[in-house]
Amino acid sequence: MASPITSSVGLGSGLDIGSMVKALVGADTAAKQAQITRQTSNNSAMISGIGALRSALTAFQDAMKKLNNKDAPSFNAYAATSANDNVVKVTSSNSAVAGSYDIQVTKLATGSKVATQAFEEGASKTIEAGTLTIEQGSKSYTIEVGDGATLQSVRDQINKEMGVNGISANVINGEGGARLVLTSTTTGVGSDLKLSGIPELEIDGTKSMAESANGAGYITGAAQDAELTIDGLKVTSASNTISSAISGLSLELVGESTAETKITVAANSDGLKASVQSFVDAYNALQKSITSLTSTSRDENDNLVLGSLTNDPTTRSLLGDIRKVLSEVGAGDQLTTLGQLGVNTQKDGTLEFNGTKFTAAMNDKKLGPEVQDLFTGANGIFERMNKAIEPYNATDGSLATRKANLDKVAKNLSDQQAALDRRTESLTESLTKKYVALDTALGKMKAQADQITSIFEAINAQAKKS
Repeated sequence: MASPITSSVGLGSGLDIGSMVKALVGADTAAKQAQITRQTSNNSAMISGIGALRSALTAFQDAMKKLNNKDAPSFNAYAATSANDNVVKVTSSNSAVAGSYDIQVTKLATGSKVATQAFEEGASKTIEAGTLTIEQGSKSYTIEVGDGATLQSVRDQINKEMGVNGISANVINGEGGARLVLTSTTTGVGSDLKLSGIPELEIDGTKSMAESANGAGYITGAAQDAELTIDGLKVTSASNTISSAISGLSLELVGESTAETKITVAANSDGLKASVQSFVDAYNALQKSITSLTSTSRDENDNLVLGSLTNDPTTRSLLGDIRKVLSEVGAGDQLTTLGQLGVNTQKDGTLEFNGTKFTAAMNDKKLGPEVQDLFTGANGIFERMNKAIEPYNATDGSLATRKANLDKVAKNLSDQQAALDRRTESLTESLTKKYVALDTALGKMKAQADQITSIFEAINAQAKKS
């Protein structure tokens, strides 16, 4: 910015040179300055509005993603509970049916945990170079052990190369010396680890340490399947997570017990209602954010104040695309619209959730099993809503393009302001020099006039004395 013009009174003329220069410079630059200020304010407001809109859209998409989490699914028609989560935990899917089941867990599935022979030298024990083969069921892996390797370095190499396969290693110092211990996250019969290729590290994971000639083998037991009964029917599983034993239910076996644990499956009306309400709340938060960006208001002087995105065509188009999704008919059998669940659009664009109508849809029309498909199914509300939003909110979407263009405008306006500041400074300097020169000239003329006046006054005075 140019230096401010200060008031200065000319010594020769008595004129306020600073004020005169300031007025002349202002007359020359005021129109351009007003234009830059107005355009900068409007452009900044638009940039802020686009940023706020993108944040609101992202928050809405995140809320839908949370409601569509496959690990913690929402909109389940049935809810399952376990009488003892320390024995078995249970989650239901939308295909579950109401009922109860008595489960007794007699064995948990375990993985292979094996140890090599003991080495008195400890973790620094030198290991012979060679190819170490690790077998597990039908799978076989090899590790190249180089010269100078130790029990510790072999441990590190196994962890580096085999971690992706769920096999880890450590060195445990116990009675008799140090052992290389391998653990697998794979469970079930037949998943025992076997090591061969380097004699010092050979292990048969199907035998106990006591049975083996070199003291290598499994530590507590061979890998085993989980064993349980469901209503008296025996079930075995290689994993402690069982999703195929009871239709629509996933069981997570946690502990063994001699007593039965009751699993209860019932209609999930309250859970469904909470999920629908969560969607309504997320949508209303988006709608209110857009309204605040596009609405008009009046200031204290009753002047009209526009929102940063008022009358913005992109925002209007976005709103139209989103609202279209709410009114579209889904591909369900009986449940095809949000209105059937008591969700309707109000005059201000937000959604209203009628709990009484929802309860009737669940109890009288039995629409619970179809709610999940309406929201999260193929071509459901979430999928269609994201398809409507993505062209706007994607990293290369129209809003990102608008922001990039507005940033260019901001840079151009900044350049214009810098140029205007330079002109203001230059013009101020030039006019100031001219008026100072004029003031100096006037000062000289005044001095000459005073001198002439003085001469004439002296002549007149002399004439009166004569």
